[in-house]
Amino acid sequence: MLLRRLREIMAEPKDTQARLDMVVRAIAANMVAEVCSLYLLRANGLLELFATEGLNPEAIHQTHLKVGEGLVGLIAETADYVSLPDAQAHPHFAYRPETGEEIYKSLMGVPMLRGGRVIGVLVVQNRTMRHYEEEEVESLQTIAMLLAEVVASEALPETKPGIEGWTPSGISAVLAEARSHRFLGRGMAEGIAFGKVVLHAPRVDITHIIATDVRAERVLLDNSLQDLLKEVEGMLSSDKLARAGEHRDVLEAYQMFAKDRGWTNRLREAVESGLTAAAAAERVQMENRARMQRVSDPYLRERLQDLDDLSNRLLRHLTGQIQPPGSLQLPDDTIVLARNMGPTELLDYDRSKLKGVVVEEGSDTSHVAIVARALEIPMVGGAAYILDWVEPGDSIILDGELGAVYVRPTEDVIAAYTERMAMRARKQAQFDALRGLPAVTRDGLAIRLDINAGLIVDLPHLDDTGADGIGLFRTELQFLISALFPRFEVQRDLYGRVLDVAGNRRVIFRTLDVGADKTLPYLRQRGEENPALGWRGTRLAMERPSLLKYQLRALLAAAAGRELNLMFPMISEIAEFRQARAMVDTELERLTRQGLAPPATLNIGTMLEVPSLVWQLPHLLPLVDFISIGSNDLMQFFYAYDRENPKFAGRYDSLSAPSLQLMQYIVQQCDLHRVPVSVCGELASRPLEAMALIGLGYRSLSMSPMSIGPVKLMVMNLNAAGAAEIVTRGVALNQPVREQLVEFADRNNIPY
Repeated sequence: MLLRRLREIMAEPKDTQARLDMVVRAIAANMVAEVCSLYLLRANGLLELFATEGLNPEAIHQTHLKVGEGLVGLIAETADYVSLPDAQAHPHFAYRPETGEEIYKSLMGVPMLRGGRVIGVLVVQNRTMRHYEEEEVESLQTIAMLLAEVVASEALPETKPGIEGWTPSGISAVLAEARSHRFLGRGMAEGIAFGKVVLHAPRVDITHIIATDVRAERVLLDNSLQDLLKEVEGMLSSDKLARAGEHRDVLEAYQMFAKDRGWTNRLREAVESGLTAAAAAERVQMENRARMQRVSDPYLRERLQDLDDLSNRLLRHLTGQIQPPGSLQLPDDTIVLARNMGPTELLDYDRSKLKGVVVEEGSDTSHVAIVARALEIPMVGGAAYILDWVEPGDSIILDGELGAVYVRPTEDVIAAYTERMAMRARKQAQFDALRGLPAVTRDGLAIRLDINAGLIVDLPHLDDTGADGIGLFRTELQFLISALFPRFEVQRDLYGRVLDVAGNRRVIFRTLDVGADKTLPYLRQRGEENPALGWRGTRLAMERPSLLKYQLRALLAAAAGRELNLMFPMISEIAEFRQARAMVDTELERLTRQGLAPPATLNIGTMLEVPSLVWQLPHLLPLVDFISIGSNDLMQFFYAYDRENPKFAGRYDSLSAPSLQLMQYIVQQCDLHRVPVSVCGELASRPLEAMALIGLGYRSLSMSPMSIGPVKLMVMNLNAAGAAEIVTRGVALNQPVREQLVEFADRNNIPY
């Protein structure tokens, strides 16, 4: 009866404060309590008294407690209930004189949980020393669950100010703050996206909370628990999983949890309190998630995570809502959230509706991040525990540049990002206006600007950006997103389409670069302690020559009668290049014997990523047609740091003297031997770094499609001689040049 009455109150056309006041009065009357108080957690971490029946009404919105302070703060901190016959004798009791609560002895309080986190506290008090029964605690927990749902929804619009000094939207704004949260991770693909949360592993939608037939819900719960147990036992008995191993240990732990009486008893008690079986499972799950957030021990967190996964399975048995992510009906502004994803899983989503991706794990060089950048889908990784805080359909803002994610953002955050989006749109319009113009500096130097690509979806970027060509086509992406090794015909057709779209524009194909973090599901590779320095690139191709021969055959066939530019990755010494070049010659001879047309022009080069190759340039350059510097790996190996380790972020400046000296030596050697050289990677993608490269003498840069506009705008406003003077002086004096280039750009109105 009380739950239905609370629903009726929240639906009444009254202002927010009036409805909250009615709620606490109804609870106090039903619980036979002299006091009922509602506290909500604000964005600043303070619990604010929002409504009360029995305490001094002037204390509303004036009384605040920190999490952990007082009994209310203790409930919020532990996410657990408190029931005390003499609350004032408890060491955590915090007296607030403005409330007038000194006359009340007993206290019972429960957390309001939403998405596994505390968003408020609900408290009842009595004058006498009263021992609250377990049934009363259960009832208050059920009421708190309903209130949390209402507060977390947008069902509390503010129609008029209820309190002196509050703006018309004041209370609603604070309720929004209680729901809002910011996560800081790592930007994995640039861009800003507004949208709605879609879970990659969708959470079950609970539509009915209050039971109309408790007995029927009890039977449904028992039957679903039995079905769940049979499902887990079926996994254990299957042929593939019958053998011993870690996978079996995990399933046996699942089986243990499924039989755990503590868990099943809590589920049954929640049903007896008046909840549907599904709502009971969700409530117990929220309580476990709240515990999970307080646990720091990795083993215990993993066990609680297993229980959370088991709860999801039970919810699906209770509701029958089992759907694969790709088949979901998506909103037009979908932002997918996942613990982690593979590249093929990302491609399963409708590209016209997918606006962004957030993952709890992952790195900016992971396969899914590479695909996201290729598709120009903003992406943030490393957003730890975000799945514990979101619900499907929540509003969300994703900032792929700063690595920030705002769940249920407040109005001021929305306004700030709306302005940023407008500013980006204005900049993009400025870049679009430059699309057909050549990238020429103010003192007349032509700079070649190419894009990096790797998938068919990248090809429209050639026209969209006005790029000169494709300076790096990563052929391994086709292999990474395929469940099976791509057949000859499939490879040939892809390379042919790339050349068709490019037309007269140059395309440089990089041969298969797998190993390290890029592992093929159908290619068995041994584990390595440091894969970035391990068996990858051309090293792996030489060990398994059939891989490279097969690919070279497809490339040569696709380029029949046309120009073909190809280069080898991870060359460490000249002998490796000679060996790879000999394989090309063998395949050309085979093509001739078969009477097939060879490429009209064949240029063969190498990536320069390993520092050892730099000191072999005088002997290497006469053997190659061009050089492409892979700046990401080159700088990683040059400074001996792991670019995946966040501790190194900003530690080594790419515009420091050693970096510039290395890059200057390379371009001087290439110029001396008249061998074209280009730079691809992060160095080429950022306007200030690109300015330094031009100052050093580089005239060809390859970058992500999104970087073409900003870099071209910089080039067209740059006096290259001025940049050259700054970097040359920095190299000579062994000094970094970042600050000097910034000052130079500001002084000459060069956008960077």
